[in-house]
Amino acid sequence: MDITNREQVENATEDVIKIFGKIDILVNNAGVLKDNTIDNMTDDDWETVIDVNLKGSFLCTQAAQKYMKQQQYGKIVMVSSLAAAGSRGRVNYASAKAGVQGMTKALAIELGPYGINVNAVAPGFIDTDMSEVSRASAKIRGIENFDEFKQAFIQKNPIRRVGKPEDVAGVIAFLASREADYVTGQVIYVTGSPVG
Repeated sequence: MDITNREQVENATEDVIKIFGKIDILVNNAGVLKDNTIDNMTDDDWETVIDVNLKGSFLCTQAAQKYMKQQQYGKIVMVSSLAAAGSRGRVNYASAKAGVQGMTKALAIELGPYGINVNAVAPGFIDTDMSEVSRASAKIRGIENFDEFKQAFIQKNPIRRVGKPEDVAGVIAFLASREADYVTGQVIYVTGSPVG
């Protein structure tokens, strides 16, 4: 499914309802990077990142929430990023992820009366396939040696390592659970550091 295509998103959502009869949890975790400095960023760099990271989260949420409203229950977890606070060579990604955080807070207010919790996680440096995309664009972002950059990050991080996918998954699982019924509109930073 192309999450930037409304028709495909709505059809996929209807398929879930046909198979399972309901939607309890939505995790908006699709993401893409197209790093470049503002002088060199193309319309495609901008639009692709905004469409996948921000518009995709909007379309999926819009499609799922109507069923969640009917059942008076739902958990929506957005995936933002530490980059929402700003990141060189990532004005598109930072804008999209900051937008995801704003969307999270607005939807928590709007959907809370229907028993729907909306929260976000904001990962920092996590070892995933996307890390290799970061490695490829490092020089564009002013990072001469990605391995040295990674080691410097580890030394500054109180936990002394980069994150693993399961570090983020555990927080998402909590936010999607009944244990988080009284948590909404929050952005939880998963960075191994108290300062994000």
